[in-house]
Amino acid sequence: MDRYYEINNRIKAAELRVITGEGENLGVMKTSDALNLARGKELDLIVVTPNSVPPVAKLLDFKKFLYLEKKKKSTVKSRKSGLKEIKMGPSTGEGDVNRQIERAKEFISEGNRVKVTITLRGRENLYPDIAFDKIRKFQAALEETAKPEADARQMGNMISMVLVAK
Repeated sequence: MDRYYEINNRIKAAELRVITGEGENLGVMKTSDALNLARGKELDLIVVTPNSVPPVAKLLDFKKFLYLEKKKKSTVKSRKSGLKEIKMGPSTGEGDVNRQIERAKEFISEGNRVKVTITLRGRENLYPDIAFDKIRKFQAALEETAKPEADARQMGNMISMVLVAK
């Protein structure tokens, strides 16, 4: 656990703003009164924002509180990891492709999936093999860090492949 919480008898403040587990504000009261209230309800008194004046404390079971905090962190983390898209054309230069490969490595190391898309325009639609070769080279460059979720496929004038961390 990376954070220390003042609970019950470890609370140093003289007064606290007390909030129930459902978020109902019970107002400012002395720490001793808040502790008596918590004991009466068989709950813990946990200081959640120690820097405010007066500090804010919640009436909640401490284990339930830790569970909710852990759950909150995991939902933030899961929202963060998503799908990043890298777009190119079949005639994109070698230097630009190398830069995109480095960006894809960064995205994958952050835990994101990477979708590589090559858009064909006009006469380029006659030669989709060039785009498939470019996607295969992109995949080969990322072979150490990523694997394809599925093979490259063509949808209309776009050829795409999704890469995920190994």
